[in-house]
Amino acid sequence: MTERTLHIAVLMGGWSAERPVSLMSGSGVADALESLGHRVTRIDMDRDVALRLAETKPDVVFNALHGSPGEDGTVQGMLDLMGLPYTHSGLATSVIAIDKQLTKQALVPHGIPMPGGRIVGTEELFERDPLPRPYVLKPVNEGSSVGVAIVTDEGNYGNPIAREATGPWQEFDELLAEPFIRGRELTTAVLGDRALAVTELRPKSGFYDFDAKYTEGLTEHVCPADIPEDIAEACKAIAVAAHQRLGCRGASRSDFRWDDSQGVEGLFLLEVNTQPGMTPLSLVPEQARAVGMSYPQLVQWIVDEALTHGATE
Repeated sequence: MTERTLHIAVLMGGWSAERPVSLMSGSGVADALESLGHRVTRIDMDRDVALRLAETKPDVVFNALHGSPGEDGTVQGMLDLMGLPYTHSGLATSVIAIDKQLTKQALVPHGIPMPGGRIVGTEELFERDPLPRPYVLKPVNEGSSVGVAIVTDEGNYGNPIAREATGPWQEFDELLAEPFIRGRELTTAVLGDRALAVTELRPKSGFYDFDAKYTEGLTEHVCPADIPEDIAEACKAIAVAAHQRLGCRGASRSDFRWDDSQGVEGLFLLEVNTQPGMTPLSLVPEQARAVGMSYPQLVQWIVDEALTHGATE
């Protein structure tokens, strides 16, 4: 762990659907860095972000952005061109991991279990179901369960889905359709080559959507998860393998669905988050605490990891 004082620019905010979460992540990170004695410049990202970074001249950039363009390779490419070291994954990894279909193409051939499914045009949904019900519809490249819908026989979307029904088809031209996996929601954080723990997420009602993730009291976090040891070890092994296969740097978080009636055969990786949340309710800080790492120590580790890699992949 570096002991020298650094000038760190914390990028946060932006204009994605996850802006509020990013502002919370960035504020927490900045406070922690200042508590460690670092000089911090907080930047709420706008279209002049490159100019502001050039004027700021930080030693390293802590990328606390979520969603596009901070998580999809756009900001990573800019920082590479500027020669600025930055936290989390680089350009190529970010491009792949933000896209759920590209992630499948990168991981499934190497034995990592992920749900099947296909990309569908929203117009098709108003004519017929793309998969047998129940199934899940989600944007191809959004995080934090933004725009996720579970389509069931009993639901109120209609059959076929009605144009006027509220859902992601009103916002996106294409959606990823996947079979709905009954069972439990699990997640595992990875730092470098180390999986921290497994957390089970138990929403008080409905499913683990955006509100359940970021509204205190709506979801119970069970860490470590009360699951069989072989399932916990499988989650950790898959999370580390996905992190490494995608070329992730620093911290990542892998999200799973587990059909507990099927044993390890019922465990499926849903996605890999290359810039997981750092809010008070976020899962990576929670798992870090579970293994004895404080929030400031976690933030410092992420900064140190960024500096060891320099400005590019």
